[in-house]
Amino acid sequence: MSDPSAPPPPCPFEKRFPSQLVRDDVFFMSLAYNQAVDAWREDEVPVGAVIEFGGEVIAAAHNTVERAKDPTAHAEILAITQAAAKLGDWRLDGATVYVTKEPCPMCSGAMLMSRVKRVCYAVPDPKMGCLGGATNLNDLPRVNHHVELTSGGVLEDECRELLRTFFKVKRLGEP
Repeated sequence: MSDPSAPPPPCPFEKRFPSQLVRDDVFFMSLAYNQAVDAWREDEVPVGAVIEFGGEVIAAAHNTVERAKDPTAHAEILAITQAAAKLGDWRLDGATVYVTKEPCPMCSGAMLMSRVKRVCYAVPDPKMGCLGGATNLNDLPRVNHHVELTSGGVLEDECRELLRTFFKVKRLGEP
């Protein structure tokens, strides 16, 4: 985000190691959280996404906007692209997207367009979130596809603290 030659600030957060035996929302969100930790370690805004299909992870990504110098390199977009390649179809019917922060307008639109079944996000975003925060694209009456939505609650505190701490460190200019 700042000087590309400077090392990223150290990430004080440890990855989560959920049990493989219970593949529930906490399990998959833990994997998305781990992606967010990886983003921090690369000096990217710590947002991670995982896509589940049939109980298996078919895609996992984190923000790479700064490294790629690409405003569309959000975790959700990258994960959707991976999932489509894995399934061999742009339609992600039956898939669930787990993301650590409420998707922006671009990512929310991509989720609707890719026909994902469900979106589960950890931290609401009242400024730019478009699945209930600033607005809700899912509620538009003329949209031809709607997603099931689980907003907040699943690792919300952990994901919020990760984001808050990252921006606090950035504002303080700590190494």
